[in-house]
Amino acid sequence: MLSAHAQRLITLALAGLVIAVITRRPEFAGVAAPAVLLLAVRRPERPARVGVTASPSGTKLTEGERAELTVTVAGNRGFSVDLLIHPRYAVVPETPDGELAMHGGRSALPFQVTRTGRRSLGVLEITLWDRWRLTEGHATVELPIVDCYPMPAAQRQRVVLSRLPSRLGEHPSRSSGEGLEFTGVREFVPGDRQRRINWPATTRRGRLQLNTFAAERTQNVVIIADASSDVGEPGSTPADLAFRGAAGAARAYLAVRDRVGVIVYQRSVRWVSPGLGARHFYRIMNLMLVEHAVVADRGRYSPFTRLPRAALPPGSLILVFSPLLDRRLVETVRDLRERGFSMLIIDVLNTEPSGSNDSLSGLARRIWRMEQEAIRFSLRELGIPLVSWDGQQSLDEPLAPYTRRAMVIRQ
Repeated sequence: MLSAHAQRLITLALAGLVIAVITRRPEFAGVAAPAVLLLAVRRPERPARVGVTASPSGTKLTEGERAELTVTVAGNRGFSVDLLIHPRYAVVPETPDGELAMHGGRSALPFQVTRTGRRSLGVLEITLWDRWRLTEGHATVELPIVDCYPMPAAQRQRVVLSRLPSRLGEHPSRSSGEGLEFTGVREFVPGDRQRRINWPATTRRGRLQLNTFAAERTQNVVIIADASSDVGEPGSTPADLAFRGAAGAARAYLAVRDRVGVIVYQRSVRWVSPGLGARHFYRIMNLMLVEHAVVADRGRYSPFTRLPRAALPPGSLILVFSPLLDRRLVETVRDLRERGFSMLIIDVLNTEPSGSNDSLSGLARRIWRMEQEAIRFSLRELGIPLVSWDGQQSLDEPLAPYTRRAMVIRQ
């Protein structure tokens, strides 16, 4: 069809000819001559069929990860191609307005996905132009769907319990063993390794002295991600922060060969039993990806069930990422503490109830804050440590008081 540029040329040519006839002055016809010449060379032929292929550089991405959408156009028969992406579901093109001209039949559109879930990249609008931009054609293509995992929060230090299972790992324990952390010296007994003899201490005491080291053990870690409260700004809700914190903690503990399990708590309970390795990390991420879609589906409802025993090995360290807005979860946490589990709560509440600024709304918010403080006070009275995390800083900062030394188990 005629482009807007061609329509302007037609308007200019007709205006010049009409003015020349009305005023009987041929010089106005000369003004219309260039437009007429351009329209005369217009080639109305268009490609019979144009093939478009759009494929992202990866179908599994992480929040904020840079990726490219490769678009290939075939059969355009010399027509130039312009691409315009209309983003959907927090897809952010890095080019101005998402527009990029195509050269050589292929082009790459950079983009970012900024929120967890299965996200459609949007719609791609394709415009074909002839040489003089007198003829144009438009087409739209639905772009593919990609899986976006939560961005794991930064965490380098880890909370370690004072008593650990008798399994080989990387955490120094209180018992002596074949570790690397020096704990002291003792008198040599037959059967000890001679290479561990402490000769300076032997010289001072006159008897053979042996270096002792802490045994290195592994621990079971269960992470509870509370996705029951999806309130606030999209992308920074308590559910988003809970998923990012859980992903960061899982990555940190799996890196030192701890057995890590994850429980996603909302209207129903889904879990991944404790396991090891990089493959297990992606099982955890896939669980959070699927459950994030359930959070967005307000119509789905499943009755709450108790936390599964298979996901809670005895003696586990339980990390809870929650805004503590669901009373059922609060009662579940109290029940776990009374059953002897060692727990630590990371508070991810970063929003308050909205409302007007009148005195009644202000009083309601004040009562709400007092109720939240009462919940947190009651949990501390049960011996459950509680720290706050804003989702921006590293997890090492709020957890610092509990990562500097072993966390004593309280029965």
